[in-house]
Amino acid sequence: QVQLVESGGGLVQPGGSLRLSCAVSGISFNNYVMGWYRQAPGKQRELVALITSRGITNYGDSVNGRFTISRDNAKYTVSLQMDSLKPEDTAVYYCHHGAGYWGRGTQVTVSS
Repeated sequence: QVQLVESGGGLVQPGGSLRLSCAVSGISFNNYVMGWYRQAPGKQRELVALITSRGITNYGDSVNGRFTISRDNAKYTVSLQMDSLKPEDTAVYYCHHGAGYWGRGTQVTVSS
């Protein structure tokens, strides 16, 4: 059974930081692109960041320079370090496996 389990979401003040993690099991990991997406209320799901099996990264325009995606191929995990958070970063964040699997999401709320 394929599982993608996100953790690390929560409430943070503007300008703060959070680190999300996604643990993958039940499927090969090392050869696939992994990604983080987010969906805010009333909006479409959008790309946050991608990372290839070799560590090449790509970011959405709204987070470039503030967020950092990384992966650990030995532990089958992908992480998202989020710095300088803004209220507009508030959303449910989803982990995505390149074979087409999604996690259930973790809520990130940026508010004072």
